[in-house]
Amino acid sequence: MMAERLNANLLCGEQKRGFDDVVASPVTVLQIGEGNFLRGFADWMLHVSREQGMFHGSVAVTQPRATGKAKIEELAAQDGIYTLVIRGLENGMPVERQSVVSIISQVIDPYEDWNRFIALAESDCLRFVISNTTEAGITYKQEQLTDSPIASFPGKMAYLLYRRYLSFGGAADKGLIFLPCELLENNGQTLRDIVIQYSLDWGFPEDFRAWLTRDNRFLNTLVDRIVTGYPEEEQAQAWFSEWSYTDRLLTTAEPYHLWAIQGEESLDEQLPLQKAGLNVHWTNDLRPYQQRKVRILNAAHTWMAPIGILHGIEHVREMMEHQVLGQAVKTMVRFEIIPTLPYSVEEMNAYADTVFERFSNPFIHHRLTDIGMNSLSKFKVRLLPSLSHYADLGLQIPEELVAGMAGLLRYYDIAQVNGQFEGRDFQGGTYVVRDDTESLMRIAEIWTNAKRNREDLQITIKELLALKTVWGINLEEWNGFADSIWNWWIKVEGGDEG
Repeated sequence: MMAERLNANLLCGEQKRGFDDVVASPVTVLQIGEGNFLRGFADWMLHVSREQGMFHGSVAVTQPRATGKAKIEELAAQDGIYTLVIRGLENGMPVERQSVVSIISQVIDPYEDWNRFIALAESDCLRFVISNTTEAGITYKQEQLTDSPIASFPGKMAYLLYRRYLSFGGAADKGLIFLPCELLENNGQTLRDIVIQYSLDWGFPEDFRAWLTRDNRFLNTLVDRIVTGYPEEEQAQAWFSEWSYTDRLLTTAEPYHLWAIQGEESLDEQLPLQKAGLNVHWTNDLRPYQQRKVRILNAAHTWMAPIGILHGIEHVREMMEHQVLGQAVKTMVRFEIIPTLPYSVEEMNAYADTVFERFSNPFIHHRLTDIGMNSLSKFKVRLLPSLSHYADLGLQIPEELVAGMAGLLRYYDIAQVNGQFEGRDFQGGTYVVRDDTESLMRIAEIWTNAKRNREDLQITIKELLALKTVWGINLEEWNGFADSIWNWWIKVEGGDEG
């Protein structure tokens, strides 16, 4: 007999009392985004805070796009309840924790019930708006204001705020606090600017814009957690048998989580996440959090992808388990990147420890081919600043950072085949490189000409390093850099490494 689907009727005891309390609580958080990430991140945090008796509101969830209708309907069918399984490594030990998350009191499809969505504007208790609409969601597209549902996320917010302004007569204490989770630098500021633009487009009064900018907060944030979503079906069914219910909204996540929010710590009184023991930081400067993530975690990923693919490695965890390459990643981060950052070495090494543990999570199968997409622009942002640190000081660039650039150039030893760009790994297998087409065509041209003319490898390396359109500067001018790359290349192609 098939187990019943998770909903409020299946809850009992403490879970049922907790759900009933949530449904009876006022909506204090409007959530724009029905996907796995917010359910495995922000909703879980609010659930944890509420379980500790600290958060007393509830969440109304709506989807940012009409295409989210199916997931919103599933969420409504389960009364906003779903299961989250957190699994991975903590202090080197495997952990697996399951919880039924019930923090959502309303599920609204704005494309089917626009009036119900707009009614939230008149809710006296509404205080926060949390969103994850992807980077593409916080963009400006000219839009007409009609009686129909507004398509864009910022457009919806502009109109919702205008209706709130009218409803409360521009009261100073009725402004909202926006916490965008989109992976976009200055995401709060960008959202605010687009909302203001819509208010101008639609002819809203100047007094409204004054209230909008004075009494509403659009806080920049940085989020970090890998939410892996619905597991493999075999694992899902095993859990359903154990739990005696099914859950189409089941999602999984790693133990690590970070939410850094550019705002005063007193805001934790209204949204008590830090107080609940969660890794949430209210700060006046997001740069240290952003920089360590980009220059350590993201840089390590970008270093791994080309070199790992060339060695025939498929996943991040395999890379970390590789006897030579796994140690090389750690050496680069600890002894070559961290010294270039203007922060405490102890703090950066502690952060690096969490990164390496996350990379080794046996439940996450993060493909290097996915990470390798657009490696040119990623390298420029994530790794090039560390190389530049040494070059600008007139110092020799350290070995593993050299290997990162050399591996990247070797990975981009490509030719155009049937409309795509292909390279060959050290074993002769083929792989497809996905990146900016113009850059790929230029690089492929350099390699094709070099092979046709039997050009010396050192000349080709120098020509690639001189591509200012790719790197932003001429890297061939760095003293001894091209020779260091050539030495790595000869060593690796000769089979001495890996």
